[in-house]
Amino acid sequence: MQLTPKINQILTHLEKIQSFNAKDSLDDARKYLEVMSLQLSGKKEAVRMIEDLHIPLENHQIPIRIYRPKGKDVQPTSAIIYIHGGWFIAGGYETHDAVVRKLANATESVIIFIDYRLAPEHPFPAGLNDCIDAAKWVLDHAESLGIDRNQIGIIGDSAGAALATAVSTQIGEHFKFQALIYPATDNQLNSKSWETYETGPVLNKQGGIEAWKSYLPEEEKNNPLAIPVLIDDFKNTPPTLILLAEHDPLLDDGKKLSDNMKNAGVVLTTTLYQDMVHGFMHMGELLEEVQQAVNEMADFARQHFKTL
Repeated sequence: MQLTPKINQILTHLEKIQSFNAKDSLDDARKYLEVMSLQLSGKKEAVRMIEDLHIPLENHQIPIRIYRPKGKDVQPTSAIIYIHGGWFIAGGYETHDAVVRKLANATESVIIFIDYRLAPEHPFPAGLNDCIDAAKWVLDHAESLGIDRNQIGIIGDSAGAALATAVSTQIGEHFKFQALIYPATDNQLNSKSWETYETGPVLNKQGGIEAWKSYLPEEEKNNPLAIPVLIDDFKNTPPTLILLAEHDPLLDDGKKLSDNMKNAGVVLTTTLYQDMVHGFMHMGELLEEVQQAVNEMADFARQHFKTL
């Protein structure tokens, strides 16, 4: 494994991160992701407006955060639903704030970030249900949100990409496109890339085993909506962009999902980011590839938003 000097610098930094006053391993994982994102994401771009809302459901509310791009006040505008990663057990507004701001400005679209329920407190399908319910709410309230109901896409990273893939199998006919960033697609963790990168960088196999165990109840272990590599019906899936990282244990699982989509006839673009590691989108302080990936997703979004 030959890593670039910048990646080695980042990994050295990651080894020094300590979660402040972590109560247990779960709290430590959540705080670690927050600290990593805060320290490595770089300067946050200004956007025109950020709004926090709560979608009311029968038994709970789904928090969402709406990012309106800088210099864009014409309504209705295009919109992108964003589903965050974090092994289904971590992540939220603060971990992905820098990335989402970049995407809002680059795509000139409203970004709607879903703060779905996390495992282990809320195992599958709670988080997926939140994402589907939130997406449906956005569609139903597009006019009041100032967005064009017919110009909506969806993006997810890592675990969020797994959720986005599942959402698209259910209501993907309403999306113009989806983008999946280093997707977590299989709970078996037995691919060649998992063998190569069992102890990292960034992810490790033991952490993955524990995360999937927290997320996936035994009775759901073969559910394609939880495990995207098991999906065999992509009939609702919109044109899809998959971004993969070279030195990522999830690489082969992402390739497998890409192959399955291609074989099912999904309009597909897959890009491998050479030299990159899992989570590189949080490393904009040092990596120019972050902006490259943002630009690629923005180009893909514009291409498909023009298709009426």
